[in-house]
Amino acid sequence: MSSPEPTVLHVGGASPYDVVVGHDLATRLPAVLGDSVQRVAVLRPAGLEQLARPVIEALHGYELLHLPLPDGERTKTAEVAAACWESLGRAGFTRSDAVVTVGGGATTDLGGFVAATWLRGVRVVHVPTTLLGMVDAAVGGKTGINTGAGKNLVGSFHEPAGVLCDLRLLETLPREELVAGLGEVVKCGFIADPEILRLVEAAGDDDLAPASPVLRELVERAIRVKIDVVVDDLRETGGRDGHPGREALNYGHTLAHAIERAEDYTIRHGEAVAIGCVFVAELARRAGLIDAALVDRHRAAFGRVGLPTSYDRTPFEELLVGMRVDKKARGSQLRFVVLSDVGRPRVLSGPADDDLRAAYAAIGGGA
Repeated sequence: MSSPEPTVLHVGGASPYDVVVGHDLATRLPAVLGDSVQRVAVLRPAGLEQLARPVIEALHGYELLHLPLPDGERTKTAEVAAACWESLGRAGFTRSDAVVTVGGGATTDLGGFVAATWLRGVRVVHVPTTLLGMVDAAVGGKTGINTGAGKNLVGSFHEPAGVLCDLRLLETLPREELVAGLGEVVKCGFIADPEILRLVEAAGDDDLAPASPVLRELVERAIRVKIDVVVDDLRETGGRDGHPGREALNYGHTLAHAIERAEDYTIRHGEAVAIGCVFVAELARRAGLIDAALVDRHRAAFGRVGLPTSYDRTPFEELLVGMRVDKKARGSQLRFVVLSDVGRPRVLSGPADDDLRAAYAAIGGGA
């Protein structure tokens, strides 16, 4: 049976582009790159040579520069970015040339940052190979690297020329990586699209397999959530009518990033996000914004797809230090994206430390 036709999701704004979701999409790359490009730098983890082969074959008419990268968050450093810049310089890359990323969210973040900063911006096309990359990192133009102080504290906004979400690539993912990507999908259900939650709650195991039409719908719905938010607030300056704008996409991320840093990035991002979302649900309950039933729904939805909903491996005070350098903090005041209901995100500023500790205790953590 042939695969369904690709779905084209348009991202409007000052630099419009398309996100294509489907199967075997590499042949679309030349059209996305455009006629003026002569050189293409392909940034990918060193171990993804086989997976990147269709991309390389599709780029046979270009002068290619291959830039293998470290795996995972180890690629998101100033040292790796600087090595890429030096390679681009030696190859004589100009503003009419382009970058193509092939990999997961970390590759997309680093590759997008290199493209954003080389000559103050060259074209970049993302070919995400993980579910997390498809629904999160590749869409929206956020790029960044990590520092010793925290995750994604150095970066730039640089929208891609296009994103090709080839669902065939999900068939190569280890099961735990696919599950981790569902953390961002379920998050999108809570902040904007209740149908995502309904699909997850009704799903059987086969519905969450790579070739499932249900998983495809979840991917497309999560991408639409991100597109809708990003188009209204590309640079995270704030939303309208009380909506936190792009900041809503950071639901669960304040604690998640602190956990990732404390674990030296050995915990998967989607796993940390699931824990972080349950934490802020507990925080919102203590603030009188939601009831216990909605907190329980968080645990059930993330748990349904196989994600953790509790955490106790790091002392609260250490995590609090990490949360205080979060990008959403203002001065010494912590700010959390919380819910007042499903699909109704808002910002909770300056919660009491006692409430933070109680919320952490509620997810299994100690003092």
